[in-house]
Amino acid sequence: MNAKILLLLVPFLMVSIPDGFSELQTETNNTVFSENQPLFVYGKGLPNENLIIRLFAPDGTIARFDQISTDSSGSFNHNIIVWPTSSPSIPFGTYTVEVISTEQSGLSTKIDVKFLSTTELVDVPVERQVNTLVFAPESAGINNPIRVFVQTTSDGLLIGSDPKQLLETTHVHLPSGRVETLTDSFATLHQGLFFVDYTPREEGTFVFHVVAFSQGTISHGSAATLVQSQDLGGISKQIIQLDSILDETSEELVTLKSEVREFGSTLKNASQNIDSSVATVSKSVVNIEEASSQLNSLLFPIVASIGIIVALQVAILARRR
Repeated sequence: MNAKILLLLVPFLMVSIPDGFSELQTETNNTVFSENQPLFVYGKGLPNENLIIRLFAPDGTIARFDQISTDSSGSFNHNIIVWPTSSPSIPFGTYTVEVISTEQSGLSTKIDVKFLSTTELVDVPVERQVNTLVFAPESAGINNPIRVFVQTTSDGLLIGSDPKQLLETTHVHLPSGRVETLTDSFATLHQGLFFVDYTPREEGTFVFHVVAFSQGTISHGSAATLVQSQDLGGISKQIIQLDSILDETSEELVTLKSEVREFGSTLKNASQNIDSSVATVSKSVVNIEEASSQLNSLLFPIVASIGIIVALQVAILARRR
């Protein structure tokens, strides 16, 4: 009977043992720090337990990594870092202290702290501000792929490496009112920089709504693209083609202008030749008139003499008869 009772109590004992012995309490000496101040983490775990301590930078990378052990009572105290002068590797912003137990099924605790420039520390809310920027073309052509870029930052640093988790609920609003998810469509260009190639199938305004979720903080960003029957690229090609045609027409007009100028010069020369010919003809007519008047003056006496002779002959013949 006692054995049966013991067997029945075993599951309850197995559940109560972790509650009694599994613990990991962590604290930091402050939540807001400036340059040259130390960051301590202390707390309590299991006796002689191995702990992993990590300090995450604002962009999610690991700035410090240490491994320590608790004492016989389970207590620990560790100096993670003395804050140096701000630099690209240790910039100002929100950092996360994580303590991980290696013996309690990966039990861990996290504490957010601020690294600021001021030495006069005031109460500053330790919170993360995730910013999401979306870059999409203002206009596009239907059935032509467009590329949309997304940038995610926290405290001015790029964050995120897996867009499937970071941008899990990102979607696009279609002109027809439908919504398409883009969860599995993003590719990583760089940490915190992602892109998606999207082909619009409708005319109208497409709104890309990007939702970033990082370490419990959510951020939204959106951009709109007007899709038309033809994109600016096609219109630009037509404009270039029109410019080419106009250039050819301009060249032809220049050639025609040159030919017209030559033709005008020819007409001018012809006109001058005609004027010269008319003047010559006028002179010839005047000369002919003068010659005609001289000829008349010479022929008039001869004709008169012939008339007189003929009259005398007629008179002589009449007398003989």
